[in-house]
Amino acid sequence: MPKKRKVKKVKKVKRVKKVKKILLKKTKIEEAPKKQTSHNQEEKPEIKKIKKQATEKKQYSVKDFVVYPKHGVGKITAVEKAKIGQIEIQFYKIFIEKEKLTLTVPINQQSNLRPISSVNQINKCVSILKTKPKIKRTMWSRRAQEYDQKINSGKIYDLAEVVKDLNKNTDIIADQSYSERQLFEKAYDRLKSEFEAVLKTTPEEVQKKMDKALGRNKNLLEG
Repeated sequence: MPKKRKVKKVKKVKRVKKVKKILLKKTKIEEAPKKQTSHNQEEKPEIKKIKKQATEKKQYSVKDFVVYPKHGVGKITAVEKAKIGQIEIQFYKIFIEKEKLTLTVPINQQSNLRPISSVNQINKCVSILKTKPKIKRTMWSRRAQEYDQKINSGKIYDLAEVVKDLNKNTDIIADQSYSERQLFEKAYDRLKSEFEAVLKTTPEEVQKKMDKALGRNKNLLEG
């Protein structure tokens, strides 16, 4: 009898050990994905940081030409630092030749600035100037507002569109109203200053190039 009891006890012990092993395996399997998810959660902020680095604003240097939408082409004359309270601010000094104006633009607020156009973009502008002007039947006050918005957008193709649409192929003042002429000259000068900065040529050469594309003063050009 005692031998049978011993055999039964040994079998029970073996069964308990097997059950324990099975339970341990289950707990390991259940814990494994938890560790992975926690590891993934730790990695998420790192992915966000990489995305932020990719969208950093462009850094400009002294002597670079930039375009400030409301004023046109300017040249960076200095990159300076100043302390306001406990905060150190870095900013650009931009000189606008046409208006004899110096702008102070903080580097962390430079979203309005853009680099000057490429030669290919200038060539596309010349193509735009050669096309026929769009004739709009809306009231002049509304059109004037649209033209002004395009001029101050800072987009070079919009500037070319305004110059082309308001061009009268002549310098005779009577052919244009005062407000039309003002808007034309504003857009023309903005576009001309960017042509000069990109093509690195004289104002006279740029004016000839633009006027030829617009068909202005044909008799003078032919002569």
